Amino acid sequence: MKAALLTPLLAALWSAPAPAGGVAGDFDYYVLSLSWQPAWCRTTGDGRDAPECDGGGGRDFVVHGLWPQHERGWPDHCDTDERDPSRRQTQAMADLMAPGLALYQWRKHGRCSGLSAAGYYAATRKAAERIAIPAAFDDLDRDLALVPAVVEEAFIEANPDLAPDGVTVTCKAEALAEVRICLTRDLEPRACAPDARRDCARPQVLMERTR
Repeated sequence: MKAALLTPLLAALWSAPAPAGGVAGDFDYYVLSLSWQPAWCRTTGDGRDAPECDGGGGRDFVVHGLWPQHERGWPDHCDTDERDPSRRQTQAMADLMAPGLALYQWRKHGRCSGLSAAGYYAATRKAAERIAIPAAFDDLDRDLALVPAVVEEAFIEANPDLAPDGVTVTCKAEALAEVRICLTRDLEPRACAPDARRDCARPQVLMERTR
């Protein structure tokens, strides 16, 4: 094969995610994903009559998940001898995420952590509790259009141990979708690997007011 063709091929192979599946407990770090709930409610939750989207809840950033990652790619739906969580365990996560989401996150990501369901939920809670949500986004009472970097900077200001290469801001269409924070297996801040460091490229994102 000519060198001119080989170089792009190798680059494509290197950038491709690892195949789905994996061995429970075999991963390098975590991504804590925080979803901007007003945007999720408008695009998805309202159509499902999701109770967490009812007015008066005042929810802003909520936990989407805690995801085991490789330095390149990520595992999911791993085989494990650990039991699925009980209804009581998923209900106990309701202050962080909807119980149905808690179950889904366990099945897709938690099984890859090598932890029990209880241990995975405890790690998710510990990771979420160590991240301070910027005060400017608490009970946001009006829609804002912000440069994605401003959202990132607000998180770093509220959490001085975070660094720019450890925080990623994502968007969906014109709206802010998630803030993703990379953590070690011990839940300490670290840099994101290149394939998890994909910031929103839009010049501005919409942050809808909380409900």
